[in-house]
Amino acid sequence: MSVLLGLLVAVPLGTGTLLGLTGRWFNRLAPTAGLAAAFATLGLAIGAAMERPVVSAPLFAGMRAGLAVDGLSAIMVVTVAAVTTAVLAFSVAQFDERVNRGRFFGLMLLFAGAMLVTVTATTLPLLLMAWEVMGATSWALIGFWWQEPDRVRAADTAFLTTRTADLGLYLAAGAALAGGVGSLRLDALSSTGGPWLHAVTGGVVAAALGKSAQLPFSFWLSRAMQGPSPVSALLHSATMVAAGAYLLLRLHPLLTAVPWGGQQVAWTGAVTALALGAVAIAQTDLKQLLAASTCAQVGFIVLAAGSGGVAGGTTQLVAHAATKAGLFLAAGAWLTALGTKQLPALRGAAHAYPLVGTAFAVGALALAGLPPLSLWAAKDEVLAAALASDPALYAMGLAAAALSAVYSIKALWFVTRPRPEEAETGYDTEQRGTREVPPAMDPPLIVLALGAAVLGLLALPAVAEALRSALGVPGEPSPRVWELGLSAGVALAAAGLAWWWQPRPGPVAGMTGRWTAGWLYLERAAHAVVVRPVLALARALAAFDDRVVDGAVQQVTRGGVALARALAMVDDRSVDGAVRQVARGGLAASRLAGRVDDGGLDALVRSIAAGARSLGQWARLPQTGLLHQYYAQVAAGFAVLTLIVLLVR
Repeated sequence: MSVLLGLLVAVPLGTGTLLGLTGRWFNRLAPTAGLAAAFATLGLAIGAAMERPVVSAPLFAGMRAGLAVDGLSAIMVVTVAAVTTAVLAFSVAQFDERVNRGRFFGLMLLFAGAMLVTVTATTLPLLLMAWEVMGATSWALIGFWWQEPDRVRAADTAFLTTRTADLGLYLAAGAALAGGVGSLRLDALSSTGGPWLHAVTGGVVAAALGKSAQLPFSFWLSRAMQGPSPVSALLHSATMVAAGAYLLLRLHPLLTAVPWGGQQVAWTGAVTALALGAVAIAQTDLKQLLAASTCAQVGFIVLAAGSGGVAGGTTQLVAHAATKAGLFLAAGAWLTALGTKQLPALRGAAHAYPLVGTAFAVGALALAGLPPLSLWAAKDEVLAAALASDPALYAMGLAAAALSAVYSIKALWFVTRPRPEEAETGYDTEQRGTREVPPAMDPPLIVLALGAAVLGLLALPAVAEALRSALGVPGEPSPRVWELGLSAGVALAAAGLAWWWQPRPGPVAGMTGRWTAGWLYLERAAHAVVVRPVLALARALAAFDDRVVDGAVQQVTRGGVALARALAMVDDRSVDGAVRQVARGGLAASRLAGRVDDGGLDALVRSIAAGARSLGQWARLPQTGLLHQYYAQVAAGFAVLTLIVLLVR
């Protein structure tokens, strides 16, 4: 079973790395390889959900890397793999060979693989690693068209915002170690000792809210719309944004371990669902509307996590994944065909491309929370938990559900209206449209539309009870009949009002104002509260560096230069002078030695040679060649020797 779990994460990560490194080298084969890896991952995910494998291996001293597929992660791995497969199947038809398909499919598989590790990780160090890879690949995917500066700036904004929130996980890890959780197992974080428990909870909540684009971090999701439509579909449905909500569902025991944890998270989710619902209503760009709706819909999951509705939050997460992936892919199909994503310019789009329009209509009606589609039942599961926790949360959640119907019907109204002969805004407002939707795009749209329609079955009493049992939360509240009827009535009333109100000129601007159309000016607020103070501090530090640190360095440098000059003078006048004097003495000594050598030694040698020459000449004088003279010389010599001997004695 450990092999099955290893393959589940190794197949997308390994294939993604290989495709990313090869880039355009195998551009024609990249889509096939990427889609094959996605289908293989889906099969492995289904097998893992059935087998429930567990893996644990040494990572650091005293810590282990753990992966496991349990009740919650079993649902998540299948959801992530299924949505990834549908999105990549759509991408095969969207991107031709002019695009670096190896890099795109590689990054998408790495992104999905990191999410699979995130949802199966049982220890915080491994979760952190996957969390970082997911953030890095999301940055690369949002800025995939890196030749355009606006897209790069959008990717930077998304990356820096989520990275700022991600620091909370590092705070949580440090606080857990300080509080005695040596293994850093996720299920042991709630047992952190002392005040460190508050730091662990705060760090986890901050990181999760940032990743899921909840208030006050929501604005980064608007900027993320600069990425390709398949990236938006995957990022908004089953990965990245879902990761933070999943973490809160997974760590619900941690939220209940501190008095403020659950309530803080629940109210943040409810306020986000309400505020970003208003933002979605104000949008005239289809992708921006869907992005704001993602913040709002994930807000329901966060509300469920905070109020103890783990099963309801899980149902909402799965149903929203299928619904939002289908809506983004439909928006991408229209953008490719018509060259626009502006709602006024998309009038008649559903009639021009009926299958895409049908898939979009199913997704929009599900997003509106209309019965019997999936998000109606899922929202009631969440609202039941909210009512059991705090009636005020229920009221706010119900109001947010009404706004869901308004913005969903608004989008549906525009795309289904007949296109006037002279539209105010024409097609091709953002790129040149192809005027066709490739048939290969149809299957993933159909599959996701079916998911948006039928995943509400998870909320049926028998299925919901089985889900609660699998998740280990059998006592969670379930919606009563009057709650189901009330939410259905609110959604239908809001949808009818929205459909009737759309033809009126300028209702959105009058009701919501520019601040909702501008995403509550959250990005401006972030610049005012964070970016500008940081820049001001950076400028102050730079001025301090220039005037104080650099001045001190310059003074030290000047002193060093003066000292160097003094040492140079000492060197020139003393050291070099001494060297020159020694050299002159050496020359004088060598000259004297030359004179002594020439006048003394050489003269002595010459005198000895002359004496030897004279002795040789004297020695040759008695050499006459006559024998009797030699005898006479010998006799004289003996006589002299005898005389010497006698005298010495």
